[in-house]
Amino acid sequence: MRSLPQVWRAVALFTASLAFLTTSTHTQAQRREVPPSREIARYSFAPIVKTTAPAVVNVYVRGRVQVRSPIDDPIFRQFFGERFGMPQERVQSALGSGVIVSPEGIVVTNTHVIKIGGQAEIRIVLADKREFDAKVILQDDKTDIAVLRIEGGDGKLPFLEFEDSDALEVGDQVLAIGNPFGVGQTVTSGIVSALSRTEVAKSDTQVFIQTDAAINPGNSGGALVDMSGRLVGINTAIYTRSGGSQGIGFAIPSNLVRVYVNSAVTGQKVERPWLGARLETVTRDIAAQLKLERATGAVVTKVHPGSPAARARLGVGDVIIAVDGQEIADPRALLYRMTTTGIGREIKIDLIRESLPASVSLRIEAAPRTRTGDVRNLAGQHPLDGARVANLSPPLADELGLEDTNGVVVMEVRSGSLAERLGFRSGDILVSVGGAQVETVEELVPMLKDRRRLWQMSVKRGGRLLQLQVPG
Repeated sequence: MRSLPQVWRAVALFTASLAFLTTSTHTQAQRREVPPSREIARYSFAPIVKTTAPAVVNVYVRGRVQVRSPIDDPIFRQFFGERFGMPQERVQSALGSGVIVSPEGIVVTNTHVIKIGGQAEIRIVLADKREFDAKVILQDDKTDIAVLRIEGGDGKLPFLEFEDSDALEVGDQVLAIGNPFGVGQTVTSGIVSALSRTEVAKSDTQVFIQTDAAINPGNSGGALVDMSGRLVGINTAIYTRSGGSQGIGFAIPSNLVRVYVNSAVTGQKVERPWLGARLETVTRDIAAQLKLERATGAVVTKVHPGSPAARARLGVGDVIIAVDGQEIADPRALLYRMTTTGIGREIKIDLIRESLPASVSLRIEAAPRTRTGDVRNLAGQHPLDGARVANLSPPLADELGLEDTNGVVVMEVRSGSLAERLGFRSGDILVSVGGAQVETVEELVPMLKDRRRLWQMSVKRGGRLLQLQVPG
């Protein structure tokens, strides 16, 4: 005969098992349950891997690039020939992962996987060892998203469907699939460690899913899938001190990836949404000054007249805390929400205004298009050779994070150019050339055509005025 404690133990086990079987039939929203016993917890990821792994591919990139010699002096060429010190051609290769997201062979990977310089050849190798050539149909440096198209596919390729990455919760189980260190397709498991990480990259459009599933070099561009076998992210980066996984990996959310895939397939450019306001992350000092309970959100510090923010009646001092019910930790999170929602749609912005909760509706608009002539690629016998410059405007100032909204700004600097060697960088504002003030690109171009024995330039960078002198 069983003792009373044994009876109660048996009743408790039966009740726990019955509760688990009952809750397992409930809706998707109720599926997150802690297994009540060790026996029930013994499960396998094999069924999920069998359906998802075939859609994760290896991406091999090979290209020829020009490598500048460290010695390029006319005196040496007199002794060793004219080819001494000249740029040499070198073959570079890269290896990463990718994910097929349509049966026609649309592949998503990272831009840094395929961008090796020069004319690159891309080879896609499937899990079943089939090989295909691929072409780039979209690549975006800011988001690190690249979209490829497999050539010669039969329209029946294995693929993964997108899942709503906003439905993820911290603690959800995920699998990372890729080709770490080139050893072959590898599956690792973990959980979602955090959401909406914005401190990982410099780009103001990147928000990441953090996971402890092992991600290593070679995993870039691979899949992060949930327990339904759907794509929730593209593995992109790791935090490491050793070069290997230390349990902190980052993936681009599927909702942002889907925006760029749709853009690549339809041929429509992804337009950057324009708020028309300057924002700052709420720090502890700002929170104390505005009498906020928490140091989170984005505070409005400036509103441009006639902008979407002005039409939505956002005001200086407003603290944006949520968009459509999703928390906003900083300005990057707001821009991410606007990008994934899309141009032409409306969002509800929850905010704190004068210590009281409030909300406004904002229609998402694209930044006004730059006029012809406002942007110029510079080339010639002058210090700005290789720089791309533009007339500053409020939308461009917002994009570059600049206080000034007038003048001429350096947008890009070509690698290996004279402008790069002299130290020019994106965001530099040209103030004067040879003592003459620079207001527009139209004024700047004639100034650079003059032959000068000494180039004298004033450049504003991060609020500081820098002086540059270069022999002509």
